[in-house]
Amino acid sequence: MTWRPAPAARAPVAAVVLAALAVAQAAAGGNAAVSTAVSTGPATATVERPQDVLVAVLLALATTAPVALAGTWPVVAALLVAAATLLGLGAQVPPTVGGLLALGTVYAVVGLRHRVRTVLVLVAPFVAALALPVENVSATVVVLGVALLAAVGGIAWRVRDEGRRRDAVVEAAHESTLEHLARGERARIARELHDVVAHHVSLIALQAEAARLTVPGMPPEGEKRLLAIGGTARTALAEMRRLLGVLREDADGADVTTRRPQPGLAQLTELLDEVRDAGPGGARLVVRGKVAPLDQSIEVSAYRIVQEALTNARRHAPGASVDVELDYRPDRLVVRVRDNGPGPTAVDGTLGPDALGPSDVGHGLAGMRERAAMAGGTVRTGPGPLGGFLVSAELPVPGSP
Repeated sequence: MTWRPAPAARAPVAAVVLAALAVAQAAAGGNAAVSTAVSTGPATATVERPQDVLVAVLLALATTAPVALAGTWPVVAALLVAAATLLGLGAQVPPTVGGLLALGTVYAVVGLRHRVRTVLVLVAPFVAALALPVENVSATVVVLGVALLAAVGGIAWRVRDEGRRRDAVVEAAHESTLEHLARGERARIARELHDVVAHHVSLIALQAEAARLTVPGMPPEGEKRLLAIGGTARTALAEMRRLLGVLREDADGADVTTRRPQPGLAQLTELLDEVRDAGPGGARLVVRGKVAPLDQSIEVSAYRIVQEALTNARRHAPGASVDVELDYRPDRLVVRVRDNGPGPTAVDGTLGPDALGPSDVGHGLAGMRERAAMAGGTVRTGPGPLGGFLVSAELPVPGSP
């Protein structure tokens, strides 16, 4: 729990209490006892004459009343208390207990709220008073000690309070960083699960179905087993999509830009071979432009976009032929994946320039767009110019003019 200065409304109450204590002591001549306690010489500074009592009472009020301003103007209050205290020392009237408490209060508030140089300026008059030819030097030393200790206490409290707030800010920033990293890791795991594991599980289901339909004379038990394999693969794929939905929901808004090394464009031929072996329908790779090695992040993004587009083509247009085109341009890489299947179907019978097709089911399109966006590119999906479905991605080449 952090201490805070009392509200300004409480300062007048404290001033009244301290004034009453100081006036009572001054009127009773009690400040003479203070003089005797701190004096190194004879205790001659007693208060006996009526005018002396009146002066002592007025000084007692002058050293305590400014406490009422400590809540709003602590420096002004400290200056008034210091001036009244020094005036009393010059008149050989020692401070009262209430006056010393008032001095300590305002100097503690100044140390708590203001810089060290302000405190030094306010303490300097008491240091200078030691050089004055006053009779009771010990009283001046006591006043200086009270002011200095109170100011140092206020400064120490402020430093501790600032340290606690700084530690709280650092801890909050550390927790925010850990949460950011955790969100990014969940997003990366979700993307890799979808791009890699889901792709292969889809191939298992397609291969099981293709084997059942293409192998002549298969025993009924074999067909049953293949049907079971395909059903299990589809169930696993559905469960994986549900898990991916949870991971993506947790990682919503995370800025994930780091990736582990993954296959690049050189592995596209292997990916197309897997697609050809999975069932009917051909897959062709078309390369245009001057082939050149690209940044690893661009190749990873292009590979995963092609992989997801092929998976969607096999899932929603089984048996269709697929063309994968890589167009190397000076400033960007254009990736197109088109099939000759039925193409997207609009709900209202119309198709826009960026119409969404069946590949929008699940998280395929979201994953492709995420990868393209991280590379500074874009992805468009919709019907192909000659029918079928088209995925077109443009990825800028780093370092291009």
